[in-house]
Amino acid sequence: MGGVTVTVVGIGADGWEGLTGSSRTLVEAADVLLGGERHLGLVPDVPGQERRPWPRPLSDLPDVLGRYHDRRVVALASGDPLVSGIGTTLIRVLGRDAVTVVPAVSSVALARARMGWSAEESEVVTLVGRDPAAIRSQCAPGRRLLVLSSDETTPGLVAEHVLAAGYGLSLITVLGDLGSAQESRTEFRAGDDARPGAHPRLNVLAVEVAGPGNGTGSWTAGLPDAHFEHDGQISKRDVRASALSRLAPAPGALLWDVGAGAGSVAIEWLRAHPLTSAVAVEANADRAARIRRNATHLGVPRLDVVEGRAPDALAGLSQPDAIFVGGGATATGLLDRCREALRPGGRLVVHGVTVETEQLLIAAFQEHWGELTRISVEQVTDLGTRFHGWTPARAVVQWAWQKPHPGTGIAG
Repeated sequence: MGGVTVTVVGIGADGWEGLTGSSRTLVEAADVLLGGERHLGLVPDVPGQERRPWPRPLSDLPDVLGRYHDRRVVALASGDPLVSGIGTTLIRVLGRDAVTVVPAVSSVALARARMGWSAEESEVVTLVGRDPAAIRSQCAPGRRLLVLSSDETTPGLVAEHVLAAGYGLSLITVLGDLGSAQESRTEFRAGDDARPGAHPRLNVLAVEVAGPGNGTGSWTAGLPDAHFEHDGQISKRDVRASALSRLAPAPGALLWDVGAGAGSVAIEWLRAHPLTSAVAVEANADRAARIRRNATHLGVPRLDVVEGRAPDALAGLSQPDAIFVGGGATATGLLDRCREALRPGGRLVVHGVTVETEQLLIAAFQEHWGELTRISVEQVTDLGTRFHGWTPARAVVQWAWQKPHPGTGIAG
């Protein structure tokens, strides 16, 4: 989009009065001023200046910007435009060199100042335009969370999810209209029977997580199976932990969970880091619905669920960094399709419990090498009223393979 440049000016809840002299000059000199309707209403009129609110839907933004070649375009944004703001979107659309960012004090900085929390001891979670169930995966005893809200309904929704995660003792502080003359502060416990009902539309939440939890606070792979709704089609806890250790979740990495069953591998992959992404591919509609419920319950509603049978259902998906095949490995051409789809250095882990799948995985190991493991797990169960004995689960054959980089033959 050559010729279009944008200067993004951060503005606080105190509006025009809070802008520095240089920021005011940028706004006054603009040929075109973009922003939310609230932001545009915070600055005085400038004769001859075109003012335009953000398009709805925002996906129309490239078309709008394309009309302003060689004009001075300024966009208004809340606080720091790169903290869950429009600045990130503009850079993605126009490129880094076409966007200049002039930040104001962010709502995060103001919230930390009001709470007396350092950056090192608090975590920022954005729920702007996102499912508030995501807060569940961030809850662990003693954590301090700064939550960027979508609107006045976010405090109540966050309280419900924090309570559902077993942290009803958590103290939630609603910091409203930070930096303005109308700034407010309200506190309540997530488990309070009578929570405050009315909140400012502009608010940041400070959540001090407290309570026993429901056992899902750990980010270590291998949640108990009981935390997942399933019909028996689930990668059990011990073999799931083994698979995830080889899949190696990392920030920004994408997983395909093929034949996802209950979605347990994809869900634990997403819980490893908020910048991971995953696609769960499941042919059975009831199981696909169950995967979505599990993802919400465990705080990763961003899981993308694709209903369809692999390998056909894999067409059109973004190139993955890792693939887990927990069911249906014997489908014609599936393993070859997965190996081809991986990025160089990507990891493939396949589980099998049938003789036919075991034979397939042995053949794949003999042709492509990698790591072939048989996992046998036994657990103690009651034998009558006085004694206990070992009960073996069905053994799982695991093939793990890493795709070499082109021209090197070296994986990783």
